Amino acid sequence: MAAPRIALRGDLLDFVATPARADRDSRAVRWRPDHWLLIEGATIVGAQAAAPDVTWQRIDHAGQLILPGFIDTHVHSPQLDVIGSWGTQLLDWLETYTFPAEHRMADAAQAQAGSTLFLDALLAHGSTSAVVFPTVHKTSVDALFGAALERGMRVIAGKVLMDRHAPDTLCDDIDDVAGAEADCLELIERWHGRGRLAYAVTPRFAPTSSDAQLAMAGRLLAHCDGLYMQTHVAENPDEVRWVAELFPDARSYLDVYERHGLLNARSVLAHGIWLDDADRQRLHMHGAQIAFCPSSNLFLGSGLFGWAAAEEAGVGISLASDVGGGTSLSMQRTMADGYKVQAMAGTKLSAWALLHAATRGAAQALGLQHEIGSLEGGSVADLCIWDWATSPVARRRQEVARDLHEKVFAWITLGDERDLVETWVAGECRHRRPSAG
Repeated sequence: MAAPRIALRGDLLDFVATPARADRDSRAVRWRPDHWLLIEGATIVGAQAAAPDVTWQRIDHAGQLILPGFIDTHVHSPQLDVIGSWGTQLLDWLETYTFPAEHRMADAAQAQAGSTLFLDALLAHGSTSAVVFPTVHKTSVDALFGAALERGMRVIAGKVLMDRHAPDTLCDDIDDVAGAEADCLELIERWHGRGRLAYAVTPRFAPTSSDAQLAMAGRLLAHCDGLYMQTHVAENPDEVRWVAELFPDARSYLDVYERHGLLNARSVLAHGIWLDDADRQRLHMHGAQIAFCPSSNLFLGSGLFGWAAAEEAGVGISLASDVGGGTSLSMQRTMADGYKVQAMAGTKLSAWALLHAATRGAAQALGLQHEIGSLEGGSVADLCIWDWATSPVARRRQEVARDLHEKVFAWITLGDERDLVETWVAGECRHRRPSAG
């Protein structure tokens, strides 16, 4: 049976290179207003200005914005239950909100319901790919990967590793590192490379893993091809001080991971606020990326990430919601918060720098630019269709915008998921905005 041939009409926007962070007129932007995006089966095969012939199913979204699906590079699937919780910084947040919510994922039914809600919520916010922390429980990993496979989504995740400084019900046995290793190997065998899924070795953060467990994580990463590594680093000053006490021989927080073999080109480190120049040089040397989580950093009072310093050191930067520390799965809100955080840090970001970090830039940092993050021919047809504005104020702002950058920046700062019309994954519409009334 021939693959379906679908042509979507709209204003196509993506990137062909990396924009300079403050360049409003970047040549990295590919802007194709009123074009037809051609999709065969799961794959984008091209774009053209003229309407295609009748062998294509033509879907008209004229006047609406078509973007690659967003890529959320750091988010916690069980933490929808704690989003928007009041009043604590990172370490108290974990004890008060996060750990109780994650304990519930030991139950298979809870894990399944939570994974379904989480992935459908991502799609309803325009995110088609994500790097995800489930919990320590194999049930949570199985549920997440199973639900992602059903939806055809690109999801990178893995069993969270903790063997100390957490509730006993969320810890691997510190005397049985092989047990956690066996769990990971079983999950890797079942899920890694299946459909569009990839496994990530996932130590939560240095304080909750012993040296033995971190060494085990390094062994896994070295001996299984194509694995990712995800963790947290240098998010909060108290956390950084705690790591220094726990690992007195390490030069820095980042050095804890490096000395255990956890830094490579597939390493995703969330936050990275309190790094120094030597740390950034090591990240660049290994090709590791920082997932910048501005909403969470603001909400938990963690600090201001140094985008300019990271970029100038050659470190890859992507954008992430970090729900539930972050207060929305919306990458528009995340981009808007990213602009504000960087303004406070003395760095001005263009709309292009922000949007690139949530699409093509994130794909590049994950080594997946051939698959996701753009509207290039040959890419998987993960995309979203947006209204430029839905509220009266936002519509007026679009009417008076003087150029494309101004239009897109207003769309970022004034918009949210209510502007989302449809989300497509691998050539299939997986979310459609409910009709009014």
